[in-house]
Amino acid sequence: MASTVLDGISDQLPRRKNPGNPPLHLWNPAFSGAIDIVIKADGSWFHEGRPILRRQLVKLFASILRREEDGEYYLVTPVEKWRLQVECLPLLVTDFDILDVPGPDQKLQVEVNTGRRYVVGESCTLYLPDSPQCAGIPGVMLEYGVGALFNRAAWYRLAQCCESRDGSSGIHSCGHFYILG
Repeated sequence: MASTVLDGISDQLPRRKNPGNPPLHLWNPAFSGAIDIVIKADGSWFHEGRPILRRQLVKLFASILRREEDGEYYLVTPVEKWRLQVECLPLLVTDFDILDVPGPDQKLQVEVNTGRRYVVGESCTLYLPDSPQCAGIPGVMLEYGVGALFNRAAWYRLAQCCESRDGSSGIHSCGHFYILG
């Protein structure tokens, strides 16, 4: 029965040529209720206490996830809006690359656990979440208010790339200096 509920949400989505980037900003359905989905601090997704093992389903749900002004996270389709629980940040940064020559003009490109890549800059910012569950680990703010926390391996690598500036430690990306400590 659990997969039927999840598949039902999946069936509400229009078929698109680019399913990884639906127009959430255009979808404003009425609140449908809460769904028993929890995204753990380690990035794993659970439904009714059981892990969601279908990677494609997690990727699909991540693509329709947004955080609203009330601070809550929702799965949004053109006709439904379901609130879910997030322990820390819903996505994880699993890897990153430094594009261009290292220095002030370099670009930090992160990859999240859904396989999507983002360049840290004005529309995708690096920050330190204030949630105690995030324990001082940096995150990246993505579209629709959704954040991605660096996993341990990516965080250790990023810390090695940081430089000191005015008594703080941080990293450059797209002409900005992001302070991380």
